[in-house]
Amino acid sequence: MRTTRLRVKLRDVEPPVTRLLDVPAAALLPEVHDLLQAAIGWTDSHLHQFVTEAARYGAPDVDAMDDERDETGVALRSLPARFTYLYDFGDGWEHEVEVLGTGGERPGVVDGEGACPPEDVGGPPGYEELLAVLADPSDPGHDHLARWAGSWSPMFDRPAADELVRRTAGEVPATVRALLEVISDGVQLTPGGRLPRALVRRLQERYPDWHPLGRPASIEEDLPPLAALHDLLRGVGLLRLSKGVLVATRAASDEQATIRRLRSWFGPTQGFTSIIVGYCLALLAADGPSAPAGLAERLTDLLGTGWVTSRGERVDAGVVRRALYDLEPALVGLDLVLAGTEVWVAGPSARSFLPRATALAQEWSAQR
Repeated sequence: MRTTRLRVKLRDVEPPVTRLLDVPAAALLPEVHDLLQAAIGWTDSHLHQFVTEAARYGAPDVDAMDDERDETGVALRSLPARFTYLYDFGDGWEHEVEVLGTGGERPGVVDGEGACPPEDVGGPPGYEELLAVLADPSDPGHDHLARWAGSWSPMFDRPAADELVRRTAGEVPATVRALLEVISDGVQLTPGGRLPRALVRRLQERYPDWHPLGRPASIEEDLPPLAALHDLLRGVGLLRLSKGVLVATRAASDEQATIRRLRSWFGPTQGFTSIIVGYCLALLAADGPSAPAGLAERLTDLLGTGWVTSRGERVDAGVVRRALYDLEPALVGLDLVLAGTEVWVAGPSARSFLPRATALAQEWSAQR
């Protein structure tokens, strides 16, 4: 994956908070937002903007400022070499961002100093006050602010930030690579439009747990994760049918494009499916294996009230549980979940697929 190197500095903060990071060269602004959040250490709890002399870009919002443009689909390369990244309009955190040129072989944090200030501290003035009070045990507000700050530390952990940025950038799941590999030269589908038995058996040798009964597969549907993965890759444009032959598209040869298209299958980041999958993967990664019924109860608590299905049903644990079971073949096919008869386990890609799951897993693991 080709990368672009960014230098980022948080304005009006002492001691300095800076980051030198590499991001995918083809990144779009929503992806740059996720990567900056990971590199600095924010929790993506507030609104943000990218500001240039010519325009302001932000996430789609009906209450957005009149002069704000939708950042969706806007490429990092279309911005000038210097721009400002705003986060939390209440606290008013301003980041100076400079595009330095070509980065290293993978996304990550190359260098940096200074810990990210705590969320909701009151901007640079509030952060300055917090540091002064924490440094003076005799201050009347010391104990209160120390409790409020909790486990926050002024030290910057570069290796942890580097790993988080790398995971946030994403990696193509091994299962997807495996299917694209066997289809690389094109595959003639059956008259019913499904994968031939020889290919199905080849994938089963690699992923024997995909058959629910452990028997030799005869058709694609005998391996539900494979059937789901086949349909998913065609749905997002990584595979296409040409005169009865299934072939990989040009996008499938591009790491960033592949990751972006796979993520798009879950819908908008604020949509129901994307949110429950993000929470589900984070819980499995942070807390370990869980039965789907237990996951559904915890996810319902996290979602809170107010969610309603397209049929007008209020979302409860039963609705969430059914959604998880419907998604299970795709989650297994994408290496996100290792599903058994009674428990689900976080798969190899659980921490490096959806940015929401990556960030939450990191935060919850630290809390545990």
